[in-house]
Amino acid sequence: LCSNNNPYASFGATLARDEEQNLWSTPHDVTHTEADDDRVLYNMIVVRNQLDKDSEEWQKLNYDIYTLRQTRKEVRSRWKHILEDLGFQKEADSLLSVTKLSIISDSQNMGKARDILLKLCEETNIFPTSWELSERYLFVVDRLIALDAADEFFKMASMVYPKRPSGERLDDGQK
Repeated sequence: LCSNNNPYASFGATLARDEEQNLWSTPHDVTHTEADDDRVLYNMIVVRNQLDKDSEEWQKLNYDIYTLRQTRKEVRSRWKHILEDLGFQKEADSLLSVTKLSIISDSQNMGKARDILLKLCEETNIFPTSWELSERYLFVVDRLIALDAADEFFKMASMVYPKRPSGERLDDGQK
């Protein structure tokens, strides 16, 4: 039973709802459904929530949602690792933070940012092979260009996450 006088009565429900809508990593950020890749995840969540939890479809969608979120966390972690290695320990989280209020710092950098992002995708393993380029990282590359750190970021990504022929893996001694 919930009392309307208790301001904390729905606290647990609010947390659960916020976590469900938390597509990236920042609670209460409603900007996540702005980009195409965010909408895909959001739509998967909406469809899953309409299904019976005991159904096979619900379980499959739940697994797909979990996998997509884990992949996003892994990619973000890779970017953060490189940023920290470049000396941006305190700024890494803010450099990776992208919302609908984010803007490209200089429209002339857009082409260069897109080229660097494509180069990162093609020549490194910073993104998984099945990854579709996210507009979110275009903003991050733009910020790196403004800081004159984009080329160093690419060099570091090439060293830390070199492109390997498919099937070739690093063993523990090579990491």
